[in-house]
Parts: sequence; C-alpha cells; structure tokens
Amino acid sequence: MALRSLLEESLAEPSIGSTACFQWHATPVGIAALWTEQATPISPPYEQALEEGLSVGLDLSREEKEFHQVKQGLVLLFHS
Repeated sequence: MALRSLLEESLAEPSIGSTACFQWHATPVGIAALWTEQATPISPPYEQALEEGLSVGLDLSREEKEFHQVKQGLVLLFHS
C-alpha cells in the first residue's frame, strides 16, 4: 500500500491527542502530526511540532521526520 494511502487511512481513525496546531495520530509507519490551522505554513513547522508533541507526551526529537500533503492537509511524519 502506498504511504499516502496508509496515512490517509490512519488519519481517519481517532487521534491520540490534539494541541494548538496539530492533531496527533499513531500510524503503522510512525507518529503523524496533522496541521489543523487555516493557513498552511511555507515550510514544514517541525520545531513547533516538537514543542507541541511534548505536551501530549511525545518526545519526537530523535526521530526522522518528513512531510506529506494528503487530502486531509499537511502531515508531519515522525519515525525511527
């Protein structure tokens, strides 16, 4: 299954938490942070995601990171 399809399916499931700018999801490929603000940032807001992740108990500072645009919006993906 393509990564994009896998992410979209996982984002349809209930989230594991929400913060000011993100909805957090556990996926088979890592932790996905779905951007929930109206305006999409020019560059992926990784630092903001790292800070907000801590407030829901996720220390993602050592994880690999990448971003994807899916039908639900901008997703930052953190994985090992």
